[in-house]
Amino acid sequence: MMLAHPASPPLQLAVNLLDAQSLLATFGTIGIAVVMFAETGLLLGFFLPGDSLLFTAGLLCAGGSATTSGHLSLPWVLAAAAAGALGGAQTGYLLGRRAGPALLARTRSRKITEGADRASDILERYGHAKAIVLARFLPIVRTVLNPLAGALAVPARTFALWQVLGGLVWTVGLVLAGYALGASVPNVDRYLLPIIAVIVVISLVPVALELIRSRRAHGTDGGEA
Repeated sequence: MMLAHPASPPLQLAVNLLDAQSLLATFGTIGIAVVMFAETGLLLGFFLPGDSLLFTAGLLCAGGSATTSGHLSLPWVLAAAAAGALGGAQTGYLLGRRAGPALLARTRSRKITEGADRASDILERYGHAKAIVLARFLPIVRTVLNPLAGALAVPARTFALWQVLGGLVWTVGLVLAGYALGASVPNVDRYLLPIIAVIVVISLVPVALELIRSRRAHGTDGGEA
């Protein structure tokens, strides 16, 4: 008589690179460093959820969650986030300096092209220091500004100083904001989805405002022409 084999466990779905919870559950703290590096240093990482990942990681450090493999350590999360963001930005700058404008010209992504235009406008309008810091808080712009700064020959010392300052404010600020919320609200992990949705919306507000401002400026130029 043939013995029936025990049912095989259901296959787990592949990690969702757009979902902060999925990334944290699959890769943990090391995933934070990798995502930060890819989003700020490699043009291919423009779609990664930087803001929501940092905030969610900080929130889960306060109380843990069944969605993550183990409790996240706040010091390690801060170190991983800062290392990935600072290393990624510096790598993007060096790639842009070596490859020049061709690095951005080869991309077929409309989002990257639009982000490069906004990054160039921000550099021209605010100057190097302010633009490098502000770009950290603008999705897509923070991905393309670093290689663009290298391609435009922004002084290496200037870039390094302000990308470190902006990177630390961005990563540490969002992680600690999430940690503060998680520490003050009991069982806050039950509300992760709506909280992440709010963070995503907030992170897109600067982009929307910049698009509106750009369209108004183009409209004014067209009217004058």
